[in-house]
Amino acid sequence: MRRMRNTIYVTSEAAWLRKDGANLVVEVEGAERGRVPLHLIEGVVTFGRAGASPTLLAACAEGGICVSLLDPNGRFLARVEGARSGNVLLRRAQHRVADDPARAVPIVRGIVAAKAANQRAVLRRALRDHGERIGAAGVAALEAAERRLTDAARRTLAAETVDGLRGIEGEAASAYVAAFPHLVRVEDQAFAFDGRSRRPPLDRINALLSFLYAMLGHDCRSALETHGLDPQVGFLHADRPGRAGLALDLMEELRPVLADRLALSLVNRRQLTAADFTVEEAGGVRLMEEARKRVLVAWQERKREELRHPFLDEMMPLGLVGHAQAQMLARHLRGDLDGYPAFVWR
Repeated sequence: MRRMRNTIYVTSEAAWLRKDGANLVVEVEGAERGRVPLHLIEGVVTFGRAGASPTLLAACAEGGICVSLLDPNGRFLARVEGARSGNVLLRRAQHRVADDPARAVPIVRGIVAAKAANQRAVLRRALRDHGERIGAAGVAALEAAERRLTDAARRTLAAETVDGLRGIEGEAASAYVAAFPHLVRVEDQAFAFDGRSRRPPLDRINALLSFLYAMLGHDCRSALETHGLDPQVGFLHADRPGRAGLALDLMEELRPVLADRLALSLVNRRQLTAADFTVEEAGGVRLMEEARKRVLVAWQERKREELRHPFLDEMMPLGLVGHAQAQMLARHLRGDLDGYPAFVWR
């Protein structure tokens, strides 16, 4: 089993990262704020205008440590990484499958069915644990969305084209997003949610979701590269310059479990309040720096929670599920597995 290493999140915009011996050191205004051995780090994520020394960046590149630069909202800006890992033959196999609809469809079918099933599981957990607090109208809305998601998952079995599966995925996403407001149980209009908005997020729920999706995207890309796959060439997501299509594919299975449920927990348990967000003049909403730190702590704790992987039948932290999926996808593309077993949360 792969060892789960740490991702270092730097939220102070005045931070400076440097190398001292075999350690990464974080300084803010000349004062040391943290020190971590490089061999314990899998990735570094910075927000805003944090800087880093060339010596540290070189050491991270040589050690396979990815450094991702995000804006204060968590939107991806740039990435510093070393030489690509993995067997070129695996990447060529991946590209051939992506260009062959007959071979891509079974992979996409699994991804879309798993995403719909995991979204349905989020709704079912809410109905089971909080049905009385949600109210009759909310329960009816969640049950209707649950039926639509069940139908979407079933219809993937008969879909024969990638475009057809994309259509089913869109229908499932529409049902899930329409039901999502009923999962937010705080009686505060500041947390009203009326559908997804991005670049910039236009409400607090969207700001939180976008921030968590950025963290998940970083982890999924790192998992794919660790196992020798090309994160740019996906199966569900069409090729687009600057878009990591395969990382987005992998995220689809994991969003409801890792990001959506964490966002709901933080809001419903009042671990975040309206004051933890700032509304910019242009209308965009983003997390304040201190709130980002709390969310990142909760994110790391969520990744340490353990579950039994439904296909591998072994216990692992949630944070390693992405690595397990990337490894199984690589094995499928090499011909070691007959199919790609997408992750279904139970």
